[in-house]
Amino acid sequence: MKFGTSGLRGLSVDLKGRASALYATAFGKYLLETGKARAGDIILIGRDFRDSSPEISANCAGALTALGFRVFDCGNVPTPALALYGLESKAACLMVTGSHIPADRNGIKFYRPDGEIDKSDEAAITAQAAEIERSGKALVEAPAKMEDHEAICRQLFFERNTALLPQGALSGLKIGVYQHSTVARDLLIDVLAHYGAEIIALGRSESFIPVDTEAVSDETIALMRRWVSEHKFDAIVSTDGDGDRPLVADETGTPLRGDLLGLVAANFLRARTVVTPVTSNSGIEAAGTFAVRRTRVGSPFVISSMEEAVAAGDDHVMGFEANGGLLTATTFEINGRKLRALPTRDCFIPMLAILSLAAARRQPLSVIAASYKLPFAAADRLENFPVETSAALMEYLRASDENLASFLQPIGAVATKSDIDGLRVTLRDGGIIHFRPSGNAPEMRCYVEAASESAALDLLHSGLDRIRGWAAAR
Repeated sequence: MKFGTSGLRGLSVDLKGRASALYATAFGKYLLETGKARAGDIILIGRDFRDSSPEISANCAGALTALGFRVFDCGNVPTPALALYGLESKAACLMVTGSHIPADRNGIKFYRPDGEIDKSDEAAITAQAAEIERSGKALVEAPAKMEDHEAICRQLFFERNTALLPQGALSGLKIGVYQHSTVARDLLIDVLAHYGAEIIALGRSESFIPVDTEAVSDETIALMRRWVSEHKFDAIVSTDGDGDRPLVADETGTPLRGDLLGLVAANFLRARTVVTPVTSNSGIEAAGTFAVRRTRVGSPFVISSMEEAVAAGDDHVMGFEANGGLLTATTFEINGRKLRALPTRDCFIPMLAILSLAAARRQPLSVIAASYKLPFAAADRLENFPVETSAALMEYLRASDENLASFLQPIGAVATKSDIDGLRVTLRDGGIIHFRPSGNAPEMRCYVEAASESAALDLLHSGLDRIRGWAAAR
């Protein structure tokens, strides 16, 4: 088991049983020993639709009940819905999900009563788990009886999202909802229909489908293009498995980049400070009236930087990741109502922001996207890429300027480089290529920017080919 950019991750077969009980126990003990919770307090548990998630959540419930907590079962709900209910209830939470990664893997996201855990919390929970293992203490893995709070959790999130726009704000739009196996699939339809959009549900699946909104697969794009051709949609929307990353495709079935959705949401919220990782588009700074703070990839880093901004006296502070997941650190006033801070990734606000903009302007999403004039960007990943190989490649590229220049020689000459998270290189022709091992899966990611879409795609494919070639030659 290992903490990555967002929660604990591992193989499903390894996480079921003792491992999930171990980390739930470690989390519970950490809450008790730090005074963040007391015996008798409520802890909420949610889960995605993976086959392994019910067993893992039951193991966690048994372990937490044994520590004296009251455990409420929130069922299959989006992660931001669970987090919101936790904040409203002042309750800690566990979300059993592997997000967008394949079904043979799973994970757990942990929330204190005041929000998502940070890196220091992760270290403390890991140390607590190691101490329990060393002591050889028995763990409770058997399921415990839980109160069913799924309907309450869903309703709270529905009410939050149906207060953002005026009544009928999406009237005139025909929207396809790619439901697959996301826990947000029914709420998406309910919220969009509330605003008057014509909705057609698509592709609902009873088996888990790993949809990565940051590197949308060719198969998913082909599906969406076929659907827009058949139904004449203005947009298709979806999310990843646990509903914290948005996927929005335009009227041609082409996915919009997550950082564009984050930018549109920042303008929609009238943000004054925006926090976003180095992997987000380099044109963000020039595309709004807000100050921009850059971080490493991962919600803990975005949250930490948002907290620093708030501590410095900033207000209207929000963040977003390159995958489009949006976080708010302060209260915002929207549509005459106060929107409470929700410092964890949320996919609904970015979707509603860009769809309402398209409806108000009566323009296709492709036109809306082009109007921001961001540099052309693309990203993809090599799946099942050994972690050891990723580490060796990064060590090689960082070892000397000569190594980096040699690696990139078929692609272009190095102008500048940044080592904030992975290795981000600006080429002399103005292009950008960024190599970064995934923080939570055996994947190697590549992000690029260029002057045209075709140039960006060429640069992306060249970068991935260089990675493959280097790995094969080891």
